[in-house]
Amino acid sequence: MSRSLRPVRLALHPARRFLQRFPKALLSWSLLLVLAVAAWFVWYAISPTGRGPFPVELHIERGSSLKDVAAQLQRHGVIEHAFAFSALGRLTGKAGQIKAGGYLFAASASPWEVLRKLTQGETWLARITIVEGWTFRQMREALEQHPSLRNDTKGMSDQELLAALGIEAAHPEGLFFPDTYYFDQGSSDKALFLRAYHRMQQVLQAAWRERPPGLPYSSPYEVLIMASLIEKETGVPEERPLIAAVFLNRLRLGMRLQTDPTVIYGMGERFDGNLRKADLLTDTPYNTYTRAGLPPTPIALPGAASIRAAIHPEASRALYFVAKGDGSHHFSNSLEEHNRAVARYQRYRP
Repeated sequence: MSRSLRPVRLALHPARRFLQRFPKALLSWSLLLVLAVAAWFVWYAISPTGRGPFPVELHIERGSSLKDVAAQLQRHGVIEHAFAFSALGRLTGKAGQIKAGGYLFAASASPWEVLRKLTQGETWLARITIVEGWTFRQMREALEQHPSLRNDTKGMSDQELLAALGIEAAHPEGLFFPDTYYFDQGSSDKALFLRAYHRMQQVLQAAWRERPPGLPYSSPYEVLIMASLIEKETGVPEERPLIAAVFLNRLRLGMRLQTDPTVIYGMGERFDGNLRKADLLTDTPYNTYTRAGLPPTPIALPGAASIRAAIHPEASRALYFVAKGDGSHHFSNSLEEHNRAVARYQRYRP
């Protein structure tokens, strides 16, 4: 009687068993390693690791590589690992999206937040205020002294500055609009001058287009000159249209404008803060006591309200005004009334 045959299992050598199981083990360990690295990378990306001290101000130059930026961030304590930050930028496809400009990191932020800020261009903007009524010289001094501006025009004469800006004008006074301007850290002062110039042109041309008939102006530049006189004479904002009316009434009648700020401007550095009667009698191109009509150029940087007043003066027959000592003026239609107001309000001027 025959027996049925059973398959015989041969015992494998331990080394052979290891070789058979090695690919699976390697795959498992590789997967664990990948998961561990991914977990660490996620932790790194979302965890603030900066050392500071904060706040940190950085200027990213145009054309900087991700590697350069990462090194700069690590050097200033914004991030801890430049290599990991560079890897984060490459893995997320943002390596080429970093935008130049000035950045402020007020406190420790995660590398992901830092990267987002840099790629979205959330620059920290510095600011400067050009005050209405400043002269161009005061504006230049303010720009030269601002720590966040690059002084590319320092040492230039006014004429050289205008040429560098491509502005065809003989005199810079009044050509730049007084306002608060925001700019990236390290921006050129040339860029800010140009912004202020173009802004003034926009405001001035808009006013010129809406001018009513009958105004004694031959050009927008004459409006600018008039606006600068209004700016320097105004102590109370609501008086601008009335001061404009006085000057325009005088121009129509051929009377001299007789405004002290023009005399002071013509004196330049000779003015010591005290305007004397002798100064009013000393002729300069800007002395509106000795010369009729408008001065040859503006005498300051007028704001929008003064430009608007020059185009839209108040309906008034006033020909005179005198300071009352509180910033406001007394307006008079006749010389007799004006003399009484002078006797009442104005101190003796030597």
